[in-house]
Formats: sequence, structure tokens, C-alpha cells
Amino acid sequence: MMIARHRIVSILRDRGQQVRADWVERELPERVDPEKHTGLLAILHVDLADLADAPSP
Repeated sequence: MMIARHRIVSILRDRGQQVRADWVERELPERVDPEKHTGLLAILHVDLADLADAPSP
């Protein structure tokens, strides 16, 4: 399952983590592979349940 980068960015911005959101926009691909980026998602405290609940713009 691939995840749209904008969903991760949206979660971070909702938390007030603007700098991290900006970094994710610059560094991650448009479609994020959660298996490949498991460590990064853990560092950002973003889990797949958060992404499933995030509204799509």
C-alpha cells in the first residue's frame, strides 16, 4: 500500500510541526512506501492508523 505524501504533511501541519512537514514535502516522493519508510514514520510518530483516518483533500 502506497501513501500519498500530502496525507503525512497534513498530519504534521495539524500537529503544528511545520518544519517537519516542509522537510517531508521536500524529501519524500509523492507516493510513500510505508515498508520502505517505516523508520521515518516512527520518528515522525505517524502510524498507518493515523494515515487511514486522515481526510483526503
